[in-house]
Amino acid sequence: MSRVFAYCRVSTAGQTTQNQSMEIRAAGFAIETHRLIEENISGSVAAKQRPGFIKLIDRMESGDVLVVTKLDRLGRNAMDVRATVEQLAGSGVRVHCLALGGVDLTSPAGKMTMQVIAAVAEFERDLLIERTQAGIIRAKAAGKRIGRRPSLNAEERAVVVERLNASVSVAEIAREFKTTRQTIMRVRKASS
Repeated sequence: MSRVFAYCRVSTAGQTTQNQSMEIRAAGFAIETHRLIEENISGSVAAKQRPGFIKLIDRMESGDVLVVTKLDRLGRNAMDVRATVEQLAGSGVRVHCLALGGVDLTSPAGKMTMQVIAAVAEFERDLLIERTQAGIIRAKAAGKRIGRRPSLNAEERAVVVERLNASVSVAEIAREFKTTRQTIMRVRKASS
């Protein structure tokens, strides 16, 4: 007989997993308390690096079912979610996502759903990269400086060069201008 586990995750200390566990029980899943894994950790941390999720994977066996309320509980990154579902499927564990109508993500329909989600995520990422690159090109064409502001202005850089020519140490100049040694060394290299 298959055992049913639930994984509930929140990102910040001010949040609670109570709504997720209630939603899972309301969907008809009877989860024993010791099979409800609750974790407070950012979704940006890969599932394989989360202590609670690692404990969950260690406890699950072939034929077990894992229930989550939404895919983003498994991770924010579509590739991480996909890898996690594939790892669980490889162990014989079925994964049900309530937000997707309770579909078993390891079934043929679930795999298709995961492929569509991954394709859409990749498409969105590519669009974002394309828009970012177009914005950078447009900004450069308009004469805007790209990147962080320099820590030293032109006048300060000229004084740094004078101090370097006067054989003052890089560390001393860095302290004087309240900046890093690397900044002073970049000014020295640019003036050579």
